[in-house]
Amino acid sequence: MTVVRSWLYVPGDRPDRIAKALAGPADAVVVDLEDAVAVAAKDEARRTVVKTLAEGARVFVRINAPASSAGEADLAALAASDVKPAGVRVPKAEDPDELRRVADTLGVALYPILESALGVENALALATAHPLVAGISLGEADLAADLRVAGGDALVWPRSRVVVAARAAGLPSPVQSVWTAVRDLDGLRTSTEAGRRAGFFGRSVIHPSQIPVVHEVCAPDPAETAWARELVGRLAESGEAAWIDHHGQFVDAAIVARAQWVLTLATNAESGEKHVTDPAKSRPTPENDVTVAK
Repeated sequence: MTVVRSWLYVPGDRPDRIAKALAGPADAVVVDLEDAVAVAAKDEARRTVVKTLAEGARVFVRINAPASSAGEADLAALAASDVKPAGVRVPKAEDPDELRRVADTLGVALYPILESALGVENALALATAHPLVAGISLGEADLAADLRVAGGDALVWPRSRVVVAARAAGLPSPVQSVWTAVRDLDGLRTSTEAGRRAGFFGRSVIHPSQIPVVHEVCAPDPAETAWARELVGRLAESGEAAWIDHHGQFVDAAIVARAQWVLTLATNAESGEKHVTDPAKSRPTPENDVTVAK
């Protein structure tokens, strides 16, 4: 099982940055046709995406809102492409019927982004709208604007809502929204740790310097990994359905499921060790900022 920790947004009209992103440490590269691309450059960005796909690159694409003219053009371009993206992020998701239309048009994994009060209210309906829906997440900047709040604690309930809806639909834990203070890596770490505790896993990022922090937060600590290996080993040896371990902790199917998830994360972290870099050595500068997206 491959666990995606980092989703790096790159402007669709910048093939140079797309190439750098694909060669970098991000688990997933999202070529953006929406906020990171000016209106005048949308057509160029679509051509770049189709060319990138034709060259064999495994990328995800964030389209424009499907009901918009730009979104319709995105759908047409991707539907006509001989090579399809690994998945498509669908912004401004509110209407399950519209999401089904996108799924039927493209035939690839969809990741709706909930960015409005209506989107949050329809979270479970969107998560279960079509078998190709592979994950849901929040777009917190737009959501905060729609709710007329300043973010922070005001978004606690929508965050919990999307976590519950995702798991109720049998989807992975939601990907956390971007941290827009690109140079504040300490703030990114604190926020990502809080997100993990709240039920999120992985994060959208807008600069390569953010990736090591996200990967580190997503990795279980050694003690937790050792506990999980011991527990799963005991299960394999004894076949017991429930027991009390030597720490006095009652173990049942739910605890076993948690341990297996921890081992999945540990295996993922170990296999990706070659990508880990020192965040202090890759702090962003104005010249190498990738994009600003939500």
